Amino acid sequence: MSITDNIKAFKTEIESVNVRLVAVSKTKPIEDLMEAYKAGQRIFGENQVQELADKYEQLPKDIEWHLIGHLQTNKVKYIAPFISLIHSVDSLKLLTEINKQAEKNNRVIDCLLQVYIADEETKYGLGFDEVIELLESQEFTELKNIRIVGVMGIATNTENQKQINDEFYELRTLFEGLKIAYFKNEPSFKEISMGMSADYKIAIEQGSTLVRIGSDIFGERVIKHFKNQEEE
Repeated sequence: MSITDNIKAFKTEIESVNVRLVAVSKTKPIEDLMEAYKAGQRIFGENQVQELADKYEQLPKDIEWHLIGHLQTNKVKYIAPFISLIHSVDSLKLLTEINKQAEKNNRVIDCLLQVYIADEETKYGLGFDEVIELLESQEFTELKNIRIVGVMGIATNTENQKQINDEFYELRTLFEGLKIAYFKNEPSFKEISMGMSADYKIAIEQGSTLVRIGSDIFGERVIKHFKNQEEE
């Protein structure tokens, strides 16, 4: 199937259950993104700051750009003027820098707290207790140019569907607890970003509102080095 067919199929499948599609376009050429755009896709997710900034310059300005990869504090300034949502906030230090750069650009930047739910040491994310500690800190209450709109998590890379289901269930349960305790009067706190090509169906069953799909739309990833790109 073509990129166009894949986009249309996913939209038909997930929009009926009020889930939004993030087309993960890392390493993909501009032509592929434009095909998805012409098929109606408006949300694109990138991992690398330099690649994201390059694509932003070249593509239509009604695209909603999401940063889904690990973000270093010294890279925030490059995306602060235009980024729509940062999925991967995993420290108060990073959140403070996002707030600083957002203020410089007279913006409020939407963020998700990335929560560690996988049984893998290679994954980033806050522990459940660290999420609470961050939200209750004095420093957090002073950040006026960021808005926490939900949580993000990446499940273990495993064939064990029950384990994946349990990890997504834990994230949804945390989200619900945070909603009651910290965001009860904030309708913007509504996003649960979980689920990728291999496990998005389980994620949707467990309440995901944003699924991050790459290979099932664009095909398998091809490693491509962008000019001046540094290691994230």
